[in-house]
Amino acid sequence: MTDKRPRTAREAAAFALFAMDEDGAWSDGALHQCLARAALDGRDAALASRLVYGTVQNETLLDWYLRHFSSVRLKKIAPRVRTCLRMGLYQLILMDKIPPHAAVAETVALVRRYCRADGRTVSFANAVLRHAADAVQNGSLPVLDCPDKESYYALRYSHPEWLVRLWSEQFGQKMAGQLCAADNADTPVSVRVNLMKTTPEAARAALESAGLTVQVHPAFDDILLCTGGDAAATPAFEAGEITVQDAASALAAAVAGPKPGDIVLDCCAAPGGKSFAMAGRMQGRGSVTSCDIYEHKLTRIREGAARLGLPNIRTALQDASAPRDEWKGTADVVLCDVPCSGLGIIRKKPEIRYKDPAELENLPALQAKILQNCAQYVKPGGTLVYSTCTILRRENEDVVRAFLIANPDFEAAPWEHKVCGAREDGMVTLLPPVHQTDGFFIAKMRKKNA
Repeated sequence: MTDKRPRTAREAAAFALFAMDEDGAWSDGALHQCLARAALDGRDAALASRLVYGTVQNETLLDWYLRHFSSVRLKKIAPRVRTCLRMGLYQLILMDKIPPHAAVAETVALVRRYCRADGRTVSFANAVLRHAADAVQNGSLPVLDCPDKESYYALRYSHPEWLVRLWSEQFGQKMAGQLCAADNADTPVSVRVNLMKTTPEAARAALESAGLTVQVHPAFDDILLCTGGDAAATPAFEAGEITVQDAASALAAAVAGPKPGDIVLDCCAAPGGKSFAMAGRMQGRGSVTSCDIYEHKLTRIREGAARLGLPNIRTALQDASAPRDEWKGTADVVLCDVPCSGLGIIRKKPEIRYKDPAELENLPALQAKILQNCAQYVKPGGTLVYSTCTILRRENEDVVRAFLIANPDFEAAPWEHKVCGAREDGMVTLLPPVHQTDGFFIAKMRKKNA
């Protein structure tokens, strides 16, 4: 990423995209850093955010258009120039409030200033964008020509075709399209109200007084959906009255159902949201041991617990796949939110969709190992919860069903919630377009009494 301080929304967006390409940064982290350096007002910060997420969300589609309008092969275009052209095409083709002349001129200026471009490259960028702008204004954009629905969804919403076909197989073709569309839609920030410090009504009023637009989640009284600002920069957040957490993650903690005085193990706890939610449900009594393999993540959990006023959280540096003998048979509740493909949270981390599928093949084996190891910590009559932020069956139902077959001392534990109704088999897959949550999986099991 360039060392210069971004001065405009488009510069902040471009610098964040450069950091992703060149430093392997995540979109949210890169954007946060660039916005902090730019010190933009709320309107420009919102534009920068939309440009970053929109460009990443639509990368495959934008490259398809770029091939159409460019006289140079995609791979021959310098990476920074290609990034700027994607962002310019996004403004021209997929945003309806950006004047075409502004999108063209500002993008060409980025190429000139930050891409080490000679006059010929600047002229090339200008020609590409002007051809695209003319096509938009004349209604002559090329039509997406795809052989079937799955390939259309893959191109229109920039999802890998293997994933779209897998979703179509699991959920049906129509739902596969809805999942892709939901991944590219604007997503409100979800916050959970800390009921130990305030009420949902008071928290909503505090957030609205800070300039945010707030709605209560239709299925969660203590989850507020926020737009129009940064909820984590409000006085309510600093005071520990709210914490950023999706409803799906909060549901996993609710399904675990810890009671005041319980002993709870959160075996893959970072960034700590489920630990915080469980500790709050326990009203500060009992203990929640939050585990991770990285000390810096445990530090963040301790800081979060202090901000929220949760005295019953302790941390432990622990690999969830490695046994800890002194914990065997001691916990009332064990939560295993295992490492996963993350394909349920594409709407919040859009670059996840571009993962190499080969890197995901070994995940079910690791997930099964963690679940098997951590199950031994549950005391007779205790609860075991398995969760992921993916919606792939092979990482979810398949892992749980294999575990239950191999461990007859555990059984599925039925539960119900307003968001999804009764779950007699103890399992649910939450889908963004259906449940207004992240894509998520939760399974509740109980260890039988000896």
